[in-house]
Amino acid sequence: QVQLVESGGGSVQAGGSLRLSCAASGDTYSTRSMGWFRQAPGKEREGVAAIQTGGGVPRYADSVKGRFTISHDNARNMLFLQMTSLKPEDTAMYFCATDNGWDGYYWYVERHWTHWGQGTQVTVSS
Repeated sequence: QVQLVESGGGSVQAGGSLRLSCAASGDTYSTRSMGWFRQAPGKEREGVAAIQTGGGVPRYADSVKGRFTISHDNARNMLFLQMTSLKPEDTAMYFCATDNGWDGYYWYVERHWTHWGQGTQVTVSS
């Protein structure tokens, strides 16, 4: 099993920045991909960004391209999401996810991810 714990959420004004972190523990040896999802009240969970642990081009949702940057630290089993130029529509619970596979085309689909964290809240005020 893999345990994921997110941190770094908070409340910021529009235009501000936040850096989310996700600490992975447990059976992480087989992890090939790590990603971030978010869910706003009344909406479905959506993929934000994803990355392969072995390298490769990260994937981003169109809504966050140019503003968010995903990165990881394999040595520390950490995943990060640097968020800049935040907008009120970025307000959501943000979840970290990992999987032992990688789907470069459908990375944004929930069912392709096996392990999930409990989430960290991000609130952006106008």
